[in-house]
Amino acid sequence: MDKVKIAEPGDTILVYPGSYSETVYIDKDNIRLSGVIEEGKRAVLDGKGHLNDAVLYSGNDIVVENLLITKYKGNAIMGQAGNNFEIRNNIIVDTGVYGIFPQLGKNGIVTHNVISGIEDAAIYVGMSDNIHVAHNQVFESVAGIEIENSRHAIVENNYVTNNTGGILAFITPGLPVKTTYDVIIRNNFIVANNHENFGAPGSTVAGIPPGTGILIMAADEVVVEGNIISDNKTAGIIITDHNNAPNTTIDPESDPAPDKVAILDNLMHNNGYDTIDEAKALMLTEFKTGNPDIVRVGVSRDSCIINRHQYVTVGVDNWAECGFTHTGDIMTYLLDKPVEPREIDPSEAGKVAYLGICAGCHTYTGRMIGPPVQVIQALYMENPQGIADYIANPVKKRDDYPEMPPQDYLDPATRMAVAEYMLTVSK
Repeated sequence: MDKVKIAEPGDTILVYPGSYSETVYIDKDNIRLSGVIEEGKRAVLDGKGHLNDAVLYSGNDIVVENLLITKYKGNAIMGQAGNNFEIRNNIIVDTGVYGIFPQLGKNGIVTHNVISGIEDAAIYVGMSDNIHVAHNQVFESVAGIEIENSRHAIVENNYVTNNTGGILAFITPGLPVKTTYDVIIRNNFIVANNHENFGAPGSTVAGIPPGTGILIMAADEVVVEGNIISDNKTAGIIITDHNNAPNTTIDPESDPAPDKVAILDNLMHNNGYDTIDEAKALMLTEFKTGNPDIVRVGVSRDSCIINRHQYVTVGVDNWAECGFTHTGDIMTYLLDKPVEPREIDPSEAGKVAYLGICAGCHTYTGRMIGPPVQVIQALYMENPQGIADYIANPVKKRDDYPEMPPQDYLDPATRMAVAEYMLTVSK
Protein backbone atom coordinates (compact mmCIF):
# COMPACT_ATOMS: atom_id res chain seq x y z
CA MET A 1 0.00 0.00 0.00
CA ASP A 2 2.92 2.35 0.65
CA LYS A 3 3.99 1.90 -2.98
CA VAL A 4 0.46 2.49 -4.26
CA LYS A 5 0.40 5.82 -2.44
CA ILE A 6 3.44 7.10 -4.35
CA ALA A 7 2.69 5.43 -7.69
CA GLU A 8 1.86 7.45 -10.78
CA PRO A 9 -0.48 6.36 -13.60
CA GLY A 10 1.41 3.95 -15.83
CA ASP A 11 3.51 2.49 -13.02
CA THR A 12 3.97 -1.20 -12.28
CA ILE A 13 4.27 -2.23 -8.64
CA LEU A 14 6.31 -5.44 -8.36
CA VAL A 15 5.56 -7.51 -5.26
CA TYR A 16 8.27 -10.05 -4.48
CA PRO A 17 7.74 -13.38 -2.73
CA GLY A 18 6.98 -13.03 0.96
CA SER A 19 4.02 -12.62 3.28
CA TYR A 20 2.06 -9.37 3.34
CA SER A 21 -0.80 -8.82 5.77
CA GLU A 22 -2.60 -5.69 4.62
CA THR A 23 -5.38 -4.25 2.50
CA VAL A 24 -4.36 -2.58 -0.76
CA TYR A 25 -6.69 0.11 -2.11
CA ILE A 26 -5.97 1.46 -5.61
CA ASP A 27 -7.84 4.67 -6.34
CA LYS A 28 -5.62 5.77 -9.25
CA ASP A 29 -5.82 4.93 -12.95
CA ASN A 30 -3.47 2.75 -14.99
CA ILE A 31 -1.71 0.86 -12.18
CA ARG A 32 -0.38 -2.69 -12.51
CA LEU A 33 -0.07 -4.67 -9.26
CA SER A 34 2.11 -7.61 -10.27
CA GLY A 35 3.41 -10.40 -8.10
CA VAL A 36 6.84 -11.72 -8.98
CA ILE A 37 7.03 -15.52 -9.05
CA GLU A 38 10.45 -16.95 -8.22
CA GLU A 39 10.99 -20.73 -8.35
CA GLY A 40 7.25 -21.22 -7.83
CA LYS A 41 7.09 -18.91 -4.81
CA ARG A 42 4.58 -16.07 -4.86
CA ALA A 43 3.80 -12.94 -2.93
CA VAL A 44 1.20 -14.01 -0.35
CA LEU A 45 -1.46 -11.60 0.86
CA ASP A 46 -2.53 -13.15 4.15
CA GLY A 47 -5.51 -11.68 5.97
CA LYS A 48 -4.77 -13.94 8.96
CA GLY A 49 -8.49 -14.40 9.50
CA HIS A 50 -9.12 -10.85 10.70
CA LEU A 51 -8.58 -8.50 7.73
CA ASN A 52 -11.57 -8.07 5.45
CA ASP A 53 -10.29 -7.31 1.95
CA ALA A 54 -7.02 -7.95 0.15
CA VAL A 55 -7.15 -5.77 -2.98
CA LEU A 56 -9.77 -3.10 -3.70
CA TYR A 57 -9.61 -0.91 -6.78
CA SER A 58 -11.73 2.01 -7.96
CA GLY A 59 -9.30 3.19 -10.60
CA ASN A 60 -9.57 2.45 -14.31
CA ASP A 61 -7.12 0.36 -16.34
CA ILE A 62 -6.05 -1.74 -13.35
CA VAL A 63 -4.17 -5.06 -13.59
CA VAL A 64 -3.90 -7.44 -10.62
CA GLU A 65 -1.84 -10.55 -11.31
CA ASN A 66 0.34 -13.36 -9.94
CA LEU A 67 -0.68 -13.10 -6.27
CA LEU A 68 -1.63 -15.74 -3.72
CA ILE A 69 -4.43 -14.43 -1.49
CA THR A 70 -5.80 -16.24 1.56
CA LYS A 71 -7.60 -15.93 4.90
CA TYR A 72 -9.50 -12.68 4.34
CA LYS A 73 -13.06 -12.31 5.64
CA GLY A 74 -14.57 -10.27 2.83
CA ASN A 75 -13.07 -10.34 -0.66
CA ALA A 76 -9.80 -11.22 -2.33
CA ILE A 77 -10.02 -8.77 -5.26
CA MET A 78 -12.94 -6.35 -5.57
CA GLY A 79 -13.48 -3.74 -8.25
CA GLN A 80 -15.50 -0.71 -7.23
CA ALA A 81 -16.67 1.00 -10.43
CA GLY A 82 -13.35 0.60 -12.26
CA ASN A 83 -13.30 0.03 -16.04
CA ASN A 84 -10.80 -1.79 -18.31
CA PHE A 85 -9.59 -4.23 -15.68
CA GLU A 86 -7.52 -7.42 -15.96
CA ILE A 87 -7.45 -9.93 -13.09
CA ARG A 88 -5.32 -12.92 -13.94
CA ASN A 89 -3.03 -15.69 -12.76
CA ASN A 90 -3.96 -15.38 -9.08
CA ILE A 91 -4.43 -18.17 -6.55
CA ILE A 92 -7.21 -17.41 -4.06
CA VAL A 93 -8.08 -19.62 -1.09
CA ASP A 94 -10.66 -18.97 1.65
CA THR A 95 -11.34 -15.26 1.33
CA GLY A 96 -14.82 -15.08 2.78
CA VAL A 97 -17.74 -13.77 0.75
CA TYR A 98 -16.24 -13.34 -2.74
CA GLY A 99 -13.04 -14.36 -4.49
CA ILE A 100 -12.87 -12.07 -7.52
CA PHE A 101 -15.62 -9.46 -7.57
CA PRO A 102 -15.70 -6.76 -10.26
CA GLN A 103 -18.64 -4.52 -9.40
CA LEU A 104 -20.06 -1.83 -11.70
CA GLY A 105 -17.22 -2.19 -14.20
CA LYS A 106 -17.02 -2.24 -17.97
CA ASN A 107 -14.64 -3.98 -20.35
CA GLY A 108 -12.86 -6.45 -18.10
CA ILE A 109 -11.06 -9.80 -18.17
CA VAL A 110 -10.93 -12.47 -15.45
CA THR A 111 -8.63 -15.24 -16.61
CA HIS A 112 -6.28 -18.02 -15.46
CA ASN A 113 -7.15 -17.81 -11.75
CA VAL A 114 -7.51 -20.71 -9.30
CA ILE A 115 -10.10 -20.04 -6.58
CA SER A 116 -11.55 -22.17 -3.78
CA GLY A 117 -13.31 -22.07 -0.45
CA ILE A 118 -15.60 -19.05 -1.04
CA GLU A 119 -18.91 -18.80 0.84
CA ASP A 120 -20.75 -16.91 -1.92
CA ALA A 121 -19.14 -16.83 -5.38
CA ALA A 122 -15.58 -17.63 -6.39
CA ILE A 123 -15.95 -15.29 -9.38
CA TYR A 124 -18.83 -12.82 -9.10
CA VAL A 125 -19.42 -10.33 -11.90
CA GLY A 126 -21.88 -7.75 -10.58
CA MET A 127 -23.69 -4.99 -12.51
CA SER A 128 -21.02 -4.97 -15.22
CA ASP A 129 -20.82 -4.94 -19.03
CA ASN A 130 -18.52 -6.41 -21.68
CA ILE A 131 -16.84 -9.07 -19.58
CA HIS A 132 -14.74 -12.13 -20.46
CA VAL A 133 -14.30 -14.89 -17.86
CA ALA A 134 -12.04 -17.66 -19.19
CA HIS A 135 -9.51 -20.35 -18.26
CA ASN A 136 -10.21 -20.28 -14.53
CA GLN A 137 -10.43 -23.19 -12.10
CA VAL A 138 -13.04 -22.75 -9.37
CA PHE A 139 -13.93 -25.35 -6.78
CA GLU A 140 -15.20 -25.97 -3.23
CA SER A 141 -17.24 -22.76 -3.18
CA VAL A 142 -21.00 -22.16 -2.98
CA ALA A 143 -21.18 -20.60 -6.46
CA GLY A 144 -18.38 -21.17 -8.92
CA ILE A 145 -18.91 -18.38 -11.47
CA GLU A 146 -21.80 -15.95 -11.23
CA ILE A 147 -22.91 -13.37 -13.80
CA GLU A 148 -25.37 -11.18 -11.90
CA ASN A 149 -27.29 -8.15 -13.18
CA SER A 150 -24.74 -7.88 -15.99
CA ARG A 151 -24.76 -7.81 -19.78
CA HIS A 152 -22.57 -8.89 -22.70
CA ALA A 153 -20.53 -11.54 -20.90
CA ILE A 154 -18.77 -14.67 -22.12
CA VAL A 155 -17.89 -17.48 -19.71
CA GLU A 156 -15.74 -20.05 -21.48
CA ASN A 157 -13.04 -22.68 -21.05
CA ASN A 158 -13.31 -22.81 -17.26
CA TYR A 159 -12.99 -25.89 -15.04
CA VAL A 160 -15.83 -25.73 -12.52
CA THR A 161 -16.10 -28.59 -10.03
CA ASN A 162 -17.22 -29.44 -6.49
CA ASN A 163 -19.14 -26.23 -5.91
CA THR A 164 -22.77 -26.13 -4.77
CA GLY A 165 -23.69 -24.54 -8.10
CA GLY A 166 -21.28 -24.41 -11.03
CA ILE A 167 -22.08 -21.45 -13.31
CA LEU A 168 -24.93 -19.03 -12.60
CA ALA A 169 -26.61 -16.32 -14.68
CA PHE A 170 -28.86 -14.30 -12.36
CA ILE A 171 -31.02 -11.30 -11.93
CA THR A 172 -31.00 -10.49 -8.23
CA PRO A 173 -34.10 -8.40 -7.45
CA GLY A 174 -33.69 -5.04 -5.75
CA LEU A 175 -30.36 -3.99 -7.26
CA PRO A 176 -30.02 -0.67 -9.12
CA VAL A 177 -29.25 -2.47 -12.41
CA LYS A 178 -32.34 -4.52 -13.29
CA THR A 179 -31.25 -6.82 -16.12
CA THR A 180 -28.97 -9.68 -17.07
CA TYR A 181 -28.83 -10.52 -20.78
CA ASP A 182 -26.57 -11.53 -23.66
CA VAL A 183 -24.52 -14.12 -21.76
CA ILE A 184 -22.68 -16.99 -23.46
CA ILE A 185 -21.69 -20.02 -21.36
CA ARG A 186 -19.59 -22.25 -23.59
CA ASN A 187 -16.86 -24.88 -23.65
CA ASN A 188 -16.60 -25.23 -19.87
CA PHE A 189 -16.06 -28.36 -17.81
CA ILE A 190 -18.92 -28.31 -15.27
CA VAL A 191 -18.36 -31.47 -13.28
CA ALA A 192 -19.67 -32.86 -9.97
CA ASN A 193 -20.82 -29.63 -8.38
CA ASN A 194 -22.27 -31.40 -5.36
CA HIS A 195 -20.67 -29.52 -2.46
CA GLU A 196 -22.84 -28.79 0.56
CA ASN A 197 -24.24 -25.27 0.58
CA PHE A 198 -22.45 -23.20 3.23
CA GLY A 199 -23.72 -19.81 2.08
CA ALA A 200 -24.96 -17.24 4.57
CA PRO A 201 -28.47 -18.35 5.68
CA GLY A 202 -31.15 -16.43 3.84
CA SER A 203 -28.82 -15.15 1.12
CA THR A 204 -29.61 -15.69 -2.54
CA VAL A 205 -26.97 -18.37 -3.06
CA ALA A 206 -28.07 -20.21 0.09
CA GLY A 207 -31.08 -21.34 -1.95
CA ILE A 208 -29.00 -23.17 -4.58
CA PRO A 209 -29.55 -26.93 -4.28
CA PRO A 210 -26.27 -28.87 -4.13
CA GLY A 211 -25.70 -30.67 -7.38
CA THR A 212 -26.57 -27.82 -9.76
CA GLY A 213 -24.40 -27.58 -12.87
CA ILE A 214 -25.76 -24.39 -14.46
CA LEU A 215 -28.45 -22.18 -12.93
CA ILE A 216 -30.24 -19.55 -15.02
CA MET A 217 -32.56 -17.38 -12.91
CA ALA A 218 -34.56 -14.66 -14.70
CA ALA A 219 -31.64 -13.88 -17.02
CA ASP A 220 -32.42 -13.33 -20.71
CA GLU A 221 -30.61 -14.30 -23.91
CA VAL A 222 -28.37 -16.87 -22.25
CA VAL A 223 -26.71 -19.35 -24.61
CA VAL A 224 -25.41 -22.67 -23.22
CA GLU A 225 -23.13 -24.33 -25.74
CA GLY A 226 -20.38 -26.92 -26.01
CA ASN A 227 -20.01 -27.58 -22.29
CA ILE A 228 -19.19 -30.90 -20.65
CA ILE A 229 -21.81 -31.09 -17.89
CA SER A 230 -21.58 -34.27 -15.85
CA ASP A 231 -22.13 -35.84 -12.43
CA ASN A 232 -24.18 -32.97 -10.98
CA LYS A 233 -26.61 -34.77 -8.73
CA THR A 234 -29.64 -32.41 -8.90
CA ALA A 235 -29.55 -31.41 -12.58
CA GLY A 236 -27.16 -30.37 -15.31
CA ILE A 237 -29.08 -27.17 -16.07
CA ILE A 238 -31.85 -25.50 -14.06
CA ILE A 239 -33.85 -22.61 -15.55
CA THR A 240 -36.19 -20.78 -13.18
CA ASP A 241 -38.09 -17.55 -12.80
CA HIS A 242 -38.12 -15.50 -9.61
CA ASN A 243 -41.48 -16.86 -8.54
CA ASN A 244 -40.12 -20.38 -8.17
CA ALA A 245 -36.66 -19.57 -6.80
CA PRO A 246 -35.93 -19.69 -3.06
CA ASN A 247 -34.66 -16.67 -1.10
CA THR A 248 -35.77 -14.11 -3.69
CA THR A 249 -38.14 -11.18 -3.56
CA ILE A 250 -40.07 -9.68 -6.46
CA ASP A 251 -38.82 -6.44 -7.95
CA PRO A 252 -41.57 -4.76 -10.02
CA GLU A 253 -38.88 -3.20 -12.24
CA SER A 254 -37.22 -6.54 -13.07
CA ASP A 255 -38.79 -9.08 -15.43
CA PRO A 256 -38.83 -12.27 -13.34
CA ALA A 257 -38.81 -14.64 -16.33
CA PRO A 258 -35.74 -16.07 -18.11
CA ASP A 259 -36.55 -15.35 -21.76
CA LYS A 260 -34.77 -16.29 -24.99
CA VAL A 261 -32.62 -18.96 -23.37
CA ALA A 262 -30.88 -21.15 -25.98
CA ILE A 263 -29.54 -24.60 -25.14
CA LEU A 264 -27.32 -25.84 -27.94
CA ASP A 265 -25.24 -29.02 -28.11
CA ASN A 266 -23.61 -29.95 -24.80
CA LEU A 267 -22.19 -33.23 -23.57
CA MET A 268 -24.38 -34.12 -20.59
CA HIS A 269 -23.80 -37.29 -18.60
CA ASN A 270 -24.92 -38.71 -15.25
CA ASN A 271 -26.73 -35.62 -14.02
CA GLY A 272 -29.78 -35.67 -11.74
CA TYR A 273 -28.93 -39.04 -10.21
CA ASP A 274 -29.98 -37.84 -6.72
CA THR A 275 -32.27 -34.98 -7.62
CA ILE A 276 -34.53 -32.99 -5.30
CA ASP A 277 -38.18 -33.84 -4.66
CA GLU A 278 -39.39 -30.73 -6.49
CA ALA A 279 -37.71 -31.91 -9.70
CA LYS A 280 -39.18 -35.40 -9.31
CA ALA A 281 -42.67 -33.95 -8.84
CA LEU A 282 -42.25 -31.72 -11.88
CA MET A 283 -41.23 -34.69 -13.99
CA LEU A 284 -44.32 -36.61 -12.90
CA THR A 285 -46.52 -33.82 -14.29
CA GLU A 286 -45.12 -34.79 -17.71
CA PHE A 287 -45.32 -38.54 -16.97
CA LYS A 288 -41.55 -38.74 -17.03
CA THR A 289 -39.04 -40.58 -14.87
CA GLY A 290 -35.26 -40.80 -14.85
CA ASN A 291 -32.40 -38.51 -13.98
CA PRO A 292 -32.94 -34.97 -15.28
CA ASP A 293 -30.28 -33.21 -17.33
CA ILE A 294 -32.42 -30.09 -17.80
CA VAL A 295 -35.12 -28.75 -15.47
CA ARG A 296 -37.19 -25.69 -16.33
CA VAL A 297 -39.72 -24.32 -13.82
CA GLY A 298 -41.88 -21.23 -14.15
CA VAL A 299 -42.28 -18.89 -17.11
CA SER A 300 -39.74 -18.73 -19.95
CA ARG A 301 -40.70 -17.03 -23.21
CA ASP A 302 -39.18 -17.47 -26.68
CA SER A 303 -36.59 -20.00 -25.54
CA CYS A 304 -35.19 -22.79 -27.69
CA ILE A 305 -33.20 -26.03 -27.66
CA ILE A 306 -31.56 -28.18 -30.31
CA ASN A 307 -31.23 -31.96 -30.33
CA ARG A 308 -33.46 -32.25 -27.28
CA HIS A 309 -33.58 -36.01 -27.77
CA GLN A 310 -30.05 -36.18 -26.33
CA TYR A 311 -31.18 -35.12 -22.86
CA VAL A 312 -33.60 -36.08 -20.12
CA THR A 313 -35.67 -32.92 -19.77
CA VAL A 314 -38.64 -31.47 -17.98
CA GLY A 315 -40.34 -28.18 -18.76
CA VAL A 316 -38.86 -27.65 -22.23
CA ASP A 317 -41.08 -29.80 -24.45
CA ASN A 318 -42.78 -26.70 -25.83
CA TRP A 319 -39.53 -24.86 -26.54
CA ALA A 320 -38.81 -24.18 -30.19
CA GLU A 321 -35.94 -25.65 -32.14
CA CYS A 322 -33.16 -23.06 -32.16
CA GLY A 323 -32.47 -21.35 -35.46
CA PHE A 324 -28.70 -21.41 -34.88
CA THR A 325 -26.25 -24.09 -33.72
CA HIS A 326 -23.23 -22.20 -32.42
CA THR A 327 -21.84 -18.81 -31.40
CA GLY A 328 -18.56 -19.16 -33.27
CA ASP A 329 -18.94 -15.76 -34.90
CA ILE A 330 -18.80 -14.09 -31.47
CA MET A 331 -15.21 -14.21 -30.26
CA THR A 332 -15.52 -11.71 -27.42
CA TYR A 333 -17.66 -8.89 -26.08
CA LEU A 334 -14.62 -6.89 -25.04
CA LEU A 335 -14.54 -3.50 -26.69
CA ASP A 336 -12.04 -2.57 -29.39
CA LYS A 337 -10.98 0.51 -27.50
CA PRO A 338 -10.70 1.04 -23.73
CA VAL A 339 -13.62 2.70 -22.03
CA GLU A 340 -12.94 6.30 -21.16
CA PRO A 341 -11.91 6.75 -17.52
CA ARG A 342 -14.89 7.21 -15.29
CA GLU A 343 -15.19 10.86 -14.32
CA ILE A 344 -17.03 11.24 -11.04
CA ASP A 345 -18.60 14.60 -10.31
CA PRO A 346 -18.27 15.38 -6.58
CA SER A 347 -22.06 15.63 -6.38
CA GLU A 348 -22.28 11.99 -7.62
CA ALA A 349 -19.73 10.55 -5.17
CA GLY A 350 -22.38 9.10 -2.87
CA LYS A 351 -24.30 7.47 -5.72
CA VAL A 352 -21.19 5.92 -7.30
CA ALA A 353 -19.97 4.59 -3.95
CA TYR A 354 -23.39 3.11 -3.29
CA LEU A 355 -23.51 1.40 -6.68
CA GLY A 356 -19.88 0.30 -6.69
CA ILE A 357 -19.59 -0.86 -3.08
CA CYS A 358 -22.82 -1.07 -1.07
CA ALA A 359 -24.89 -2.77 -3.79
CA GLY A 360 -22.47 -5.68 -3.72
CA CYS A 361 -24.07 -6.85 -0.47
CA HIS A 362 -27.33 -4.90 -0.08
CA THR A 363 -30.40 -4.95 -2.31
CA TYR A 364 -33.21 -2.49 -1.77
CA THR A 365 -35.99 -4.83 -0.65
CA GLY A 366 -34.58 -8.33 -0.11
CA ARG A 367 -31.69 -10.06 1.52
CA MET A 368 -28.46 -10.54 -0.37
CA ILE A 369 -25.51 -10.67 2.04
CA GLY A 370 -26.42 -7.81 4.35
CA PRO A 371 -29.83 -6.44 5.38
CA PRO A 372 -32.04 -4.67 2.83
CA VAL A 373 -31.57 -0.94 2.29
CA GLN A 374 -35.16 -0.40 3.41
CA VAL A 375 -34.25 -1.82 6.83
CA ILE A 376 -31.20 0.42 7.05
CA GLN A 377 -33.34 3.43 6.16
CA ALA A 378 -35.83 2.56 8.88
CA LEU A 379 -33.07 2.15 11.48
CA TYR A 380 -31.24 5.39 10.70
CA MET A 381 -34.05 7.63 9.38
CA GLU A 382 -32.52 11.13 9.55
CA ASN A 383 -29.15 10.03 10.92
CA PRO A 384 -26.69 9.85 8.01
CA GLN A 385 -23.80 10.41 10.42
CA GLY A 386 -24.72 7.16 12.13
CA ILE A 387 -24.42 5.28 8.83
CA ALA A 388 -21.15 7.05 7.98
CA ASP A 389 -19.68 6.07 11.35
CA TYR A 390 -20.88 2.48 10.94
CA ILE A 391 -19.31 2.25 7.46
CA ALA A 392 -15.92 3.09 8.95
CA ASN A 393 -16.23 0.96 12.06
CA PRO A 394 -19.04 -1.61 11.83
CA VAL A 395 -20.09 -3.61 14.86
CA LYS A 396 -21.77 -6.99 14.45
CA LYS A 397 -25.34 -6.58 15.72
CA ARG A 398 -27.22 -9.65 14.45
CA ASP A 399 -26.25 -13.29 14.57
CA ASP A 400 -28.21 -14.05 11.40
CA TYR A 401 -26.06 -11.73 9.24
CA PRO A 402 -22.32 -11.96 8.60
CA GLU A 403 -20.04 -9.27 9.94
CA MET A 404 -19.77 -6.25 7.65
CA PRO A 405 -16.23 -5.36 6.56
CA PRO A 406 -15.19 -1.80 7.43
CA GLN A 407 -14.88 0.62 4.52
CA ASP A 408 -12.54 2.93 6.40
CA TYR A 409 -10.36 3.48 3.31
CA LEU A 410 -13.12 5.82 2.10
CA ASP A 411 -12.57 9.41 3.18
CA PRO A 412 -15.08 10.97 5.61
CA ALA A 413 -16.71 13.09 2.90
CA THR A 414 -17.40 10.02 0.72
CA ARG A 415 -18.73 8.04 3.68
CA MET A 416 -21.15 10.85 4.48
CA ALA A 417 -22.16 11.22 0.83
CA VAL A 418 -22.99 7.52 0.49
CA ALA A 419 -24.89 7.60 3.80
CA GLU A 420 -27.01 10.50 2.62
CA TYR A 421 -27.63 8.82 -0.74
CA MET A 422 -28.59 5.55 0.92
CA LEU A 423 -31.26 7.31 2.97
CA THR A 424 -32.84 8.82 -0.16
CA VAL A 425 -32.64 5.94 -2.65
CA SER A 426 -36.02 4.37 -3.38
CA LYS A 427 -35.33 1.29 -5.54
